[in-house]
Amino acid sequence: MLFTLLPSTTNWSAQISIIMIICNLIAIIIGRYAIQVRGLGPSIPVSGMAGFGLTELLATTSLGHVLGAGTILGLHNIGLIN
Repeated sequence: MLFTLLPSTTNWSAQISIIMIICNLIAIIIGRYAIQVRGLGPSIPVSGMAGFGLTELLATTSLGHVLGAGTILGLHNIGLIN
């Protein structure tokens, strides 16, 4: 009975990982320009990311995973990915 209530989900593949990476990159780019108070936490040792610390990275990748999960489930439900 419980198995009939659960929706079908996709198996992990290279296509799924590319979608998740793209969603995370989009969220990082959006967060880079949208976060107004930056650099309060520890910094990350990446050149070109001055003022973009660990807290901002965690926040943007969290948003990226939410966007990625929604994108993957949506594309699976309309039949574009298997």
